[in-house]
Amino acid sequence: MTAPAGRKVELPGADFFDVESLLSQPERNKLAELRAFLAAEVAPYAVDWWNRAKFPAHILPKLAALELSTPAQRGYSNLFAGLVIAEITRVDTSIATFFLVHHDLFVESLYAFGSQQQQQRLLADASNLRITGAFALTEPDHGSDVAGGMETRARRISSATGKPDGGGDTWVLNGAKRWIGNGTFCDYMLVWARDEADGAVRGFIVDATLPGISRTRIENKIALRTVQNADIVFKDVRVAEADRFAAISSFDDTKELLRSSRIMVAWQAVGQQLAAFDVARQYAVERHQFGRPLAQFQLIQQQLVTMLGNTVASMGMMAGLARLQDQGAADMPQVALAKSYLSARMRETVALGRSILGGNGIVTDYRMAKIFSDAEAIYTYEAHSRSTP
Repeated sequence: MTAPAGRKVELPGADFFDVESLLSQPERNKLAELRAFLAAEVAPYAVDWWNRAKFPAHILPKLAALELSTPAQRGYSNLFAGLVIAEITRVDTSIATFFLVHHDLFVESLYAFGSQQQQQRLLADASNLRITGAFALTEPDHGSDVAGGMETRARRISSATGKPDGGGDTWVLNGAKRWIGNGTFCDYMLVWARDEADGAVRGFIVDATLPGISRTRIENKIALRTVQNADIVFKDVRVAEADRFAAISSFDDTKELLRSSRIMVAWQAVGQQLAAFDVARQYAVERHQFGRPLAQFQLIQQQLVTMLGNTVASMGMMAGLARLQDQGAADMPQVALAKSYLSARMRETVALGRSILGGNGIVTDYRMAKIFSDAEAIYTYEAHSRSTP
């Protein structure tokens, strides 16, 4: 059996209980369009991008042409929005993570918190990927506790005098952020900082090329290697008051946004399991040992059934959560349970998939090593068990 690197990858539906049937026909058509794009433009090259830790910026115009930015804002259902993330993850978790950071955090923040002027200036270009964004929240010493421990500071001053001024037209940012997806190449970033005057958390739209900003790519990752995570340092960076999110007065204002983001990460856990099952099943059918396909051995069949069962259970839970979202009734404990449960099932599923491939499961030629490694990032970010943001 030869390694599948560079081969056109077929992506048939793997929805065992037909959750996709709950979508409208236009949504199903659009999902098919996405699958065709992923099969042609991403699947044959994703392992190479991952191995070289290179982000494929050249695919962004074609990705934008699908018009899938912030699906709920375009009138699509929450189930469809989740299945979009699952399908992209199924082919490449890194591209799905880029999509989630840019659209579900950066663009959604513009919708949720941006002023009319800010939206008019940035929303169309961001939605169509003519500009890219990042979400600068996590810090070197603060991940899960960043709400209370945030050390990046914002000081309001008068640009004329350079002195602190509660009504000034300029903010000065100082601090550092870490693990910022898209951080090395983004045009804009949403930076969260603590107001020195009153301790409140503020949000700012920051041009990534402003003086005083330094961006360094985080190297030597074993997961999401295609994603360009950055360490970002702000040293006396001046941001106009017009670029502050006036609708943000505390970290609590971001809870709805972060709840939605956590839901999308849970959908990534669905996509990871779909990917692992795709690869493991194909390998088990094609790989022969002791004169017959691996898939004819009962032990392998049991492992595949466990993988499929985990995936179906995960998709069913997320379909139920999407229904609650449609009703405006998806609360944070429910979202946190989904993220925690799906992360655990995903870890089991990808581990079983890797074991089915044996030694070939630890090289990226067969995709499974990449899937296995990327799962650890999904398990970690957006907190696998935390019930509050």
